[in-house]
Amino acid sequence: MTTAIKTATPEPFEIPCKDGLSLRGDLYRAESPVGSVIVSHGFKGFARWAFFPYLSRALAENGLTTITVDFSGSGIGRDRESFTEPEAFAHNTFTRELDDLELIEDYARRMKWISGKFGLFGHSRGGGMAIIYTAAEGSNVNSLVTWAAISFPNRWSPDDVVTWRRRGFTDITNSRTGDVMRLETDLLEDVEQHGKTKLNIETAAAKIRVPWLIVHGTADETVPSSEAERLHSTAKGVSTLRLIEGSGHTFEAKHPLNQIPSSLEKVVKETTTFFLRNATGK
Repeated sequence: MTTAIKTATPEPFEIPCKDGLSLRGDLYRAESPVGSVIVSHGFKGFARWAFFPYLSRALAENGLTTITVDFSGSGIGRDRESFTEPEAFAHNTFTRELDDLELIEDYARRMKWISGKFGLFGHSRGGGMAIIYTAAEGSNVNSLVTWAAISFPNRWSPDDVVTWRRRGFTDITNSRTGDVMRLETDLLEDVEQHGKTKLNIETAAAKIRVPWLIVHGTADETVPSSEAERLHSTAKGVSTLRLIEGSGHTFEAKHPLNQIPSSLEKVVKETTTFFLRNATGK
């Protein structure tokens, strides 16, 4: 079963980074806001991919001003759709994405889109980053939702790492577009240097002290649902685990999102309800 989608016009913005790159995003402004949510996309993702606008509109229509961005190392260009910044992608790291989240929060506060505490959403790798960001000392996140989140940063086999090191790069193929996306060793070095410390997602999960909804499909072909179960068991009683039987990594969403799969509709409703219950600006 699918449902037709509504249309809405987001407000685009751009945040310059110190090294010349940019964070390009969209503001979904609630008419009478009761809180705010920042949305974090995953590896090879971007702010206007498939379900992010649909989720963001749903949150905004229910009173939650929502901020989505293309991370500065996403490789996505000014048209907000095409992979036209390969150098940015090649040198992107987990640490850079955490820095990007800080920039986004600071900018949103200066623009008065966020006041006080806020909700944070992350999908896949973006879910891992959201966990770490929420767990940080002094965090202003008051509620967390992750979909298909990774539970550890090192996603490569030892053989892959050896080849990556020997060549000085690895190539990633985007199955949707066919683009071959090169990664230099920056990401690998970031994980090797910080994977057991500031990038340790399970350690961060154990420090979460705010309500956390963990959503994962049992048929996820990219990140197994066992990672959701591990995060839930680590989370010291603050998390709610929602396994979606038979659902995949994107809850059957495809880009462009012309129709809404029933599994996606379900998790968007649960996410919206959860944030409304917990993500007020107080």
